Amino acid sequence: MSRKKKIEILDTTLRDGTQGKGINFSVQDKTATVRALDELGVQWIEAGNPGSNPKDLEFFVLTQNLKLENAKLAAFGSTRKKGVKPTQDAQLQSLLLAETPAVVVFGKSWDLHVTEIIRASLEENLAMITETIAFLKERGRLVIYDAEHFFDGLTANRQYALSTLKAAFSAGADRIVLCDTNGGSFSDAITAGVTVAIQILGSADRLGVHVHDDCGMATANTIAAVQAGCSHIQGTLLGFGERCGNAALAEIIPNIELKLGLHCLPHGKLETLYGTAWKIAEIANVAVPDAMPYIGASAFSHKAGMHTDGILKTRRSFEHIDPSTVGNRRQFLISEVGGRAAIAERVRKFTPDVTKDNPVVIRLAAKLKQLEAEGWQFEGADASFEKIVRQELGKYQSLFTIAAYRVVSEHPTPDAGAYSHAWVKVLVDGLYEIAAAEGGGPVNALDTALRRALKRFYPELEQVRLTDYKVRVIDGRVATAAKVRVLIESTDSMNTWTTVGVSTDIIDASRAALVDSIEYKLITDIENDT
Repeated sequence: MSRKKKIEILDTTLRDGTQGKGINFSVQDKTATVRALDELGVQWIEAGNPGSNPKDLEFFVLTQNLKLENAKLAAFGSTRKKGVKPTQDAQLQSLLLAETPAVVVFGKSWDLHVTEIIRASLEENLAMITETIAFLKERGRLVIYDAEHFFDGLTANRQYALSTLKAAFSAGADRIVLCDTNGGSFSDAITAGVTVAIQILGSADRLGVHVHDDCGMATANTIAAVQAGCSHIQGTLLGFGERCGNAALAEIIPNIELKLGLHCLPHGKLETLYGTAWKIAEIANVAVPDAMPYIGASAFSHKAGMHTDGILKTRRSFEHIDPSTVGNRRQFLISEVGGRAAIAERVRKFTPDVTKDNPVVIRLAAKLKQLEAEGWQFEGADASFEKIVRQELGKYQSLFTIAAYRVVSEHPTPDAGAYSHAWVKVLVDGLYEIAAAEGGGPVNALDTALRRALKRFYPELEQVRLTDYKVRVIDGRVATAAKVRVLIESTDSMNTWTTVGVSTDIIDASRAALVDSIEYKLITDIENDT
């Protein structure tokens, strides 16, 4: 049996993460997020602050009988108010009402915050920490104590910052978490702070870290804390949170498991990281940054011909891990600089034994150069390129035809948000279907009308929605007569794909990308069912 050190993970997506700009979760969203994080295998989920948010208290009440396999829920709050006994503190009572097995409470470690923010004496703050932890421990809660602003406090008043840790330790805190709340520390300061905390407490067993990313150092600082001895780390899975965000667990977990050789997740769960991250991004209605390490769409994407050739010969020549280890996949970006090796690798999905010298690959390379000269770009539009490959191999069959369509926009309009109207006539297996729709813009109206017409034949399109829409003017020298390139990203909540259309007519370019998107969904579903 492995004796590797276990690193405990607390995910605070549903608490600290909700403090990020544009992040909002309904009670249903919170439940879905908890289930996803539990499936991933994190140990703790800090699911909200019941004392400051009625919706969070409602969530805790509704989920008291929620069955989880790996994770346990924790409610979040502060130490008691100054001058108030714990038994009379409404916020502490709300933590008990949440009935979670653990509570996370934060207290002040920086004397500036004690004297200038909560306007208490230094002695009163120590009493607030001690009495709060003792109160919660007496009522059977596991207590995770967040030492807020610890690293800034250590710099400003070393002796007092350390005295707050001693107070929490003596009161029986089960975890003592050192917080870089302002996110302004560098890794050497994190290492020094963890080291002195271990010296003062006499052990690293209860020690954790919680950092923010205001200097772009959150991942590095968390890793530094683990290397210095911390065994409990906090963050949000995708890194969103207050200001510049929290430490991103989707980066930190694989770094700990794959680079440090320590355990975070149950066996076999690391390979679900990519899918979990994208699922939570979908719930939160945010995009996973393309360049995010390990789980981003570009994390294992290769464009240069030399890189592609190297990867195909020896994977580790241009990849630091196997993408499948975290559930991601390798991509060879198709472009005029990618070379025939990248095209051959894409064709192997349909014809496994093809080489870069195969006539099909040579024809595709020539066609690619011609299309890119006309303004097409397939680097980020894999689904559209697959259509071209299928056509070249004679394996493409259209599943529907747009017999005619019309899009009209009008301003002003009496109906707010319905400025455009679309009419579409489609042909499927000899049968015509006509549908109309209105939308906030011409592409929105066209997309809605097209899918409405096709749902009679393909009800699975109900699952598909657009997640991104980009327009690029190809040659601005001809002003409004220029060609435009439209990129559309679509999802069915399980997979994401991108398609492209090019035309001097922005609506027709959008139509081409929409058709490719729908066809890709239908074709891949058919192939997956066979």
